[in-house]
Amino acid sequence: MEHKTYTLTLEEKTFTVELNNWAEQAHGSVLVRVGDTVVLATAVMNHHPREGGADFFPLSVDYEEKFYATGKILGSRFVKRETRPSEEAILVSRLIDRSIRPRFDMRIRNEVQVIITVLSIDEKNDPDVPALLGASLALSLSDIPWNGPIAGIRVGKRHTIADEAPNGFVLNPIYEEREGADLDVIISGTADRISMIEAGANEMQEEEFALAIEWGFAFIKQMIKFQQSIITDHAVTKREVHMTPRSPELTKLLADEFMAAIERAMYGHQAHNKKIVHSAIADAKEAWMAKAEEMYPDTFTKAEG
Repeated sequence: MEHKTYTLTLEEKTFTVELNNWAEQAHGSVLVRVGDTVVLATAVMNHHPREGGADFFPLSVDYEEKFYATGKILGSRFVKRETRPSEEAILVSRLIDRSIRPRFDMRIRNEVQVIITVLSIDEKNDPDVPALLGASLALSLSDIPWNGPIAGIRVGKRHTIADEAPNGFVLNPIYEEREGADLDVIISGTADRISMIEAGANEMQEEEFALAIEWGFAFIKQMIKFQQSIITDHAVTKREVHMTPRSPELTKLLADEFMAAIERAMYGHQAHNKKIVHSAIADAKEAWMAKAEEMYPDTFTKAEG
């Protein structure tokens, strides 16, 4: 791929995206830089469905930290072989997974692997937000079927900096700004909806929290537009993969009879009670499974457990 560099500045923080010949055997790869924090994102997909069959979409996301990213070169006193990922690495992997997984067709049975490697960290800018951007672009610039792009940002708030930003919110705060913060939330989504929220807050009112989400979502839209301009410059034909065709009857049945029940359970007047919500969702799922099995007894298999 031709070497090109793109930049996007949001609230005086600049994202730099580099397309180069790194990871040439990957189906999609991109470097993302914020300050001196640099991540490499790669995406690959097997050309054939998973051997032995699978009843799920086999996606794996690995966020890998390296000691050299902080300038620490281990000596002979340390075990040099790879060990298990840190708790932070596991959490970031899950964050990225939850953001990108909904944009895949769940009927895909080819294994897909997304790896984000932290190459450098400046101890100011957290790599998780650049990693989200990198994962989205690596998939979008590959031939892997994916309905992206997505984007993610972090919103922080501290009362001590309330006079420095509108509503006291700070976009992608550095580590120092996050210490003792009243709000620390990561939002990801597409240009028209939010798909993932991971938050921690200190006695914050619901109205203020909702305002923070709305404020951050405006920047997600800008990041989506930025990615779309890159994707347009490097149009890639998506690969055709074998997928089991959907049943129009089952799809209509799900939309007409059961989605309303799920929405009532999630957003109804008792949505604040988790036990009631989980029970209502479980009841709706059971009803759906029973109806589908009744309609298609020869082809529908009820999952155990």
